[in-house]
Amino acid sequence: MLWPALVAHSHGELTPDQTRLLLTTLQLEDTPRAEGPGAAGSIAHRSFAGDSGTRLVVDVARIGDDIWALGLFFDGEPPSKNIVEHHRRMFRDVIDRLELTLIQVEPAATGDEVSVMPPQPDDAESPMDAYWPYPDLVDLDDLWLHLRLRKDAPRKVKAVKLREVMSYPSWAQAHPSLQRQAEEFLTRT
Repeated sequence: MLWPALVAHSHGELTPDQTRLLLTTLQLEDTPRAEGPGAAGSIAHRSFAGDSGTRLVVDVARIGDDIWALGLFFDGEPPSKNIVEHHRRMFRDVIDRLELTLIQVEPAATGDEVSVMPPQPDDAESPMDAYWPYPDLVDLDDLWLHLRLRKDAPRKVKAVKLREVMSYPSWAQAHPSLQRQAEEFLTRT
C-alpha cells in the first residue's frame, strides 16, 4: 500500500503543452498510478527506489478541472528527510514555473504551505463559528493533532494554523488554559 510522504496542492489551468512540461519536469510516465490514496485522479507517475531500497512513487493527479496534486508516496519505510525536501523544492519550483497558485503542502514546512480558510463575510458562518469542538482540550500540544499538524511541525506552520483557529468566534469557548497557552506560543513566535 502506498502512503503519502509529501503532497503539494495547487490551483490553475494548464494548457496541454504546460501539462506535458509538468510531466516532463517530474520525469513521469504517461500512465496513472493505480494504488494508494488519490489514485483515481492520477494522470502520470514514476516509481523509483529510495535510500533504503523502499519503493517510492512520484505522482501527478488532477482534481476537477484546475486542482493539481503533486505527490511523493512510499511503500514500506518512509523516505529520508533529504528525499522529501528534494521533492518539496522540485514541486514548488514547477508550481512556480507554471504560474499555478499554491494551496497547501502536506506536511507544511513554511507558513505559506499551510492552507487556511479565507476570511468569511460577517454574515457567513465558518465551520467553527457555532461551537468550540474540543471543550475538554486544555493543552496546546494536544491541539496540533486536531489541526492536522505533527507535534514537531515548524513553529511558523503552527502559528499560521493557530491564528486561523483563534480567528473563529468559537475560540472564545475554548478552555482558558488553552487560550493562555496559545497567546504565549504566538508571543514567542
